[in-house]
Amino acid sequence: MTAVRTPFAGPVVALAEVPDPVFAGQLVGAGVAVDPSSSDVAVTAVAPVDGVIVKLHPHAFALQGAAGTDLLVHVGIDTVKMAGEGFELLAAEGDTVAAGDPVVRFTPATIIAAGYSPVCPVVVLGSAPDSVAQDAVGTTVANGDTLFRV
Repeated sequence: MTAVRTPFAGPVVALAEVPDPVFAGQLVGAGVAVDPSSSDVAVTAVAPVDGVIVKLHPHAFALQGAAGTDLLVHVGIDTVKMAGEGFELLAAEGDTVAAGDPVVRFTPATIIAAGYSPVCPVVVLGSAPDSVAQDAVGTTVANGDTLFRV
């Protein structure tokens, strides 16, 4: 099994609590979300597994994990509407990354000020609903902690 690490420190919430019907309904896959909203400084989202960045936008990135698991890390809800403002890319599409390598930097306060939620779903793309362990939900994870295993 592969450990999927948190992209940054913060409280872990269930996808059902994410203010977006696509994520809350697990339509793109199962997972959990991490809430950085208590941070008023820049947060660096890191790769949760070893793999290749197959898609990179300022507000989201998808990884093809070295162990065969595809993951989506979506920084905030509806943050695509920010058109990249407040996000700094630290990697590029096609990069091979190790778990913990920096991918994007953002400031939760900027997302909140724009009227969006900074909560960050971490989803196993294409996985069945409720197929990811929810053990981390309700806890606060530190950088490098495991969110779940796949």
